[in-house]
This record gives sequence, C-alpha cells and structure tokens, in this order.
Amino acid sequence: MPALDDAELARVLGRLSKRGGSARTADVTLVASLLEETGDDWDRLGHRVSVLAEATAEAEIAAAWLGREPRNPDALLFHAWVELARGLRDGVLEDAGQVVSRCYLAAELRPEDPLPWVVLLGVARIERYGQNDVNAVWREATGRDRWHREAYLQMLAYLSPEEGGSSAAVLDFVDVVRTRIPANAPCAAVELTAAVRQYQGLLAQGGVRAMTAGQLWEGGQIAAALEQAAGLWAKPGFFQHAAAQADLNVLAYALCAAGRAADAHPVFQALEGMATPWPWNVDGPALQRFEQHLAKAERGRQGGFGGA
Repeated sequence: MPALDDAELARVLGRLSKRGGSARTADVTLVASLLEETGDDWDRLGHRVSVLAEATAEAEIAAAWLGREPRNPDALLFHAWVELARGLRDGVLEDAGQVVSRCYLAAELRPEDPLPWVVLLGVARIERYGQNDVNAVWREATGRDRWHREAYLQMLAYLSPEEGGSSAAVLDFVDVVRTRIPANAPCAAVELTAAVRQYQGLLAQGGVRAMTAGQLWEGGQIAAALEQAAGLWAKPGFFQHAAAQADLNVLAYALCAAGRAADAHPVFQALEGMATPWPWNVDGPALQRFEQHLAKAERGRQGGFGGA
C-alpha cells in the first residue's frame, strides 16, 4: 500500500489504476485536486507527490497536466518528480536541464515550497553534483522545512557508498544532524535508516562481514538510537508525519535484525499489517519476510524473550 495510511491518496491511486495508463482529463483532475487540497503541508504534499509520481511514471498524466497549466507550481513539481522517479529507476535523466529549469520555475512561483529543492537533491544524486552545489540545494530545502523527511533521505542516498559517496560521509552527516532532530520529527528515522542500510551492506558482502553484521546493533550510538526508537515510535500519536508507517517498518526490521523480536511486537501491532517494500525486500519477497518476522515477534512476546 504505497499510500500508507493516507486514505485520500489511496482513493486517488485506486481510481487511477482502474483507468490504466491513459492521461484522460479526469486523471489530471484527480491528481491536481488532491495536491491542491493538500495546501502548504509540505510533509504531506511531498508524500503524495512522490507516491503519485512513482505510480504514474509510465503514464502521460504529468505531461498532460503541465501542457494544460505550464505555470502551475503543483504541475511543475509533479512533472519534475515523475522525471526524477524515472531517472532514479533508470540511472539517468532524459533531460536533466529541463527538470532543473522546471524546479527553478516552481520555486519562483511558490518561494516558500521546499519540494522543488528536494527534487533537485534527487537530481544531484543522478548527476553527481559536487558537494558544495549539493550543500547549497540542501540549505534551500531545509531552510523552508527544517525537518522534511524526503530531503534527509535524498541527502543520505547522495552521500551513500552505493551512489558514489562513502560510509564516512554518511556517518559524518548522521553525526551532524543526530542531536538537532526532535525525537518525533518527520526525519527522525534518518539515523536508523542509515544503520539499516549499513547492516544490509554488510550482509551483501558475505563471508565474515555478513556473519558479524549483527554486532552493529550491540553497542555505541546505533544501539542507543535503536533503544530510543523502540521506546517511543510505536506509541499512539507519537509520530504525526505522512510516512510514519514507513519509518515504523524500518524500526521493526532493525529490532528483528538486532535479535529483539519480542521488542518488535508492539511496532508490528502499530503497523496493523502494513508492510513497505524496503527494507524487507532485500533478501526475499517483502510481504513474506514481513510476515515471517511478525510470526517471530509473536513467538518472542509469548515466550518472554527477544530472540530473532
């Protein structure tokens, strides 16, 4: 359920999927109306635009809307995000200059909106902008919405060794932002997300590194971050941001990876069966792995231990 618990977004996705890949006027109206209704809730708008962009990347809805309203900031943003979704999937942007131009125009038309700058962070990942240029875009995005979840995830990905950065760069970034982020901010999961990616990277290397990957959770700052998240995130109402359920999936996965299946049980309860593809899909079908770990959490809770 890519919409997570956003019922209005799920409704629009359902109606779009029934029409297939066409770009009818009704499709454009559905997307435009939802984004307009979201207003200046930049967190919610970012979630909705990113999910819709992924869902319609092969359709012509974004192009049809932009052709109809070339100076509508929502239309510009949506088209740019669709191009970014395609670019991240394919590893190359069809026309990076055009995406950048549309982001700048959207930013000019709606100066308070951080999302054009968030898209530019994604462009920087594909085009491998220099660090100084990325830092400038980062300041623009976070200057408008200090804790915007997607901005932090895009920067984390840019800095990652998988995309031309390094483990040291990721650690430096996490160290800088860790103490500043409020515990319930939309970007609160950035540290745990980085740890899960590091853990999965160790598993992928195989051999001794894979065998000792579980030690990552046993001490130091990562263990402290996991402990804090386990005690807070699943509490009713603690998180209010649009992608909270995605972050709870990260927490459930991390607790299971750390051999704390019983502690993951309240997190699974809060999720109510809502699984996200990542991080579960790294070593098998996501839903199958989610259900296997859920079963272990149930057994761990009943047995009174946290074993994996």
